[in-house]
Amino acid sequence: MTSNILNIKNVSKFFTHNNKKVEIFKNINFSLKKGELVALTGPSGSGKSTLLHLISLLEKPTNGKILFFNKDINNLNKNDINRLRRFKISLIFQNNNLISDLNVIENVMLPLLIRDEDLKKSYEKSKKILAKVQLSNRFDYFPSDLSGGEQQRVAIARTLISETDLILADEPTGNLDYKTSEEIFNYFIKLKKMNKTILFATHNRELANKADYKLSISKGIVKRIHGKK
Repeated sequence: MTSNILNIKNVSKFFTHNNKKVEIFKNINFSLKKGELVALTGPSGSGKSTLLHLISLLEKPTNGKILFFNKDINNLNKNDINRLRRFKISLIFQNNNLISDLNVIENVMLPLLIRDEDLKKSYEKSKKILAKVQLSNRFDYFPSDLSGGEQQRVAIARTLISETDLILADEPTGNLDYKTSEEIFNYFIKLKKMNKTILFATHNRELANKADYKLSISKGIVKRIHGKK
């Protein structure tokens, strides 16, 4: 049985802008296995965020197939896709995407409450996750009360609490200081040891070099670059 959690097969993505076709990817192929920690690298505008949105099922490819656990998403109905996103895939957005009228701990609890998990257990779990990202003293703050780095840590905590099989992150440490970036990456390593798969887009070469390997995007092509193994 294959250990691949994700297969990207001949995927292309085009946009139309001012009546012109803009090519983002063309016939890209790669797979992700359970327990891999992979860095997604490439210059600004190369398509890293678009690729993460495709994998997280927020967008559809123009051509090609995306398979989760050998299931072609083109053959899934809306309910199946929503269930995949709720239980199997997490995405840390580059712009945080926090809900402004929920406080910190409510934002972090949200993925569990959407799953109808126990309120008290969700609260206690959220407290522990927030402690790991050094926000124990911000439980009742609202996003507008936080710095950019603090907002990013809340977004990371909200994603980590879901403990999904696949965790996607779009520049997750972009607004964080060196120490906190290292701590977040170390938590990714813990998730890897739990057989979770993490794909994170980054411009941070030091963190990228600590991944199992890199997927580099350039001119619509994705290449695998061997990492520390």
